Amino acid sequence: MTSEQLAWLIRRHGIEMTHLSGGSHIGSILSVADIMAVLYNDVAKVNPDNPKEPTRDRIILSKGHAGASVYAALAEKGFFDTEELKTHYQNGSRLSGHVSHKGVPGVEFSTGSLGHGLPVGAGMAMAAKKDNKNHSVFVILGDGECDEGSVWEAALVAHHYGLDNLIAIIDHNKMQSLDFCENTIKLSPFADKWKAFGWNVLDIDGHDHGALRNAMLSAKENKGAPTVIIANTIKGKGISFMENDILWHYRFPHDGEEYDGALKELHDAMPDGISDPYCKEA
Repeated sequence: MTSEQLAWLIRRHGIEMTHLSGGSHIGSILSVADIMAVLYNDVAKVNPDNPKEPTRDRIILSKGHAGASVYAALAEKGFFDTEELKTHYQNGSRLSGHVSHKGVPGVEFSTGSLGHGLPVGAGMAMAAKKDNKNHSVFVILGDGECDEGSVWEAALVAHHYGLDNLIAIIDHNKMQSLDFCENTIKLSPFADKWKAFGWNVLDIDGHDHGALRNAMLSAKENKGAPTVIIANTIKGKGISFMENDILWHYRFPHDGEEYDGALKELHDAMPDGISDPYCKEA
C-alpha cells in the first residue's frame, strides 16, 4: 500500500465513521489524513503483530478530536479489523469519538482535552533518553491547540533537555472551533515562535507526501534539538464543499446531498490499486 492509497482510505473511513455515528470533526480528520498516512505507512516504526514492541516509535495524536484518522490508519495497517470502524463513536464501542488507548492496540495515549499530548510526548522522549533507547516520539497537534500554555511549557522543557527524539507535527489548517486561528488568538509569526523556543523548524505543504516524508525522516536524524514540522493544510481537504468551511469542524455528512456528494468526490479521486471498502457507488 502506498501512502497516497492510505490517505484516501483514511478519508473514506472518516466520512463513513462520522456519517454512521453522527459524530463531529470531519474537517480535522480530512486535513490530517495525509500526515497520518505518511507517518504510519512510510516513517514510524510500528508493528501490528506486537503493538507494544519496546523499540517502536511512539505516536500521540494530541488533537484527539481527529481520532478517527488514527483508528482508520491502524485498522488499515492491520492492528485490528477494519469492520470495527463502523462502530466508531457508538454505544459500547471501544473506538470513542476522541481517541482512546483503552483496549485499542496501537494507540499510545488518550487525548481530547487539548494541550496534553506534547507534555506527555516530552516525558516519553525524556524517559527514552534516560534509558538509552533510540526510538522517536511523534506528537500531532492542532494549530488552535497551540493557544494552550501547556504546549509552550513542554516546548521549553524539550529544548532545555535537548530532546532531539521528539518530533511535533502541527496540522496547520488555520482554523479552530468556530473561527480562523488568527481571529481567535494570533499565532503568526508561527515558525519564529518555535525557533525562539530553540526548536528545529520545518515549514512544509502538509498534503505533499514527498515533503512530509522527507521532513519526518530528516527530523528523525536531527541531533541536538527537538523538531517541529509545521504542516500547512486545508481543513476539509479532499471534499470541495468542506474545504476551508468552519461549519465542518462540528458537522457530519448527512444523508442525501452531503453524504452522496462527498462519496462522489472521493470516488473521482480514488488512487489506482484500491477499492471502496464499503462497496457503495458514488
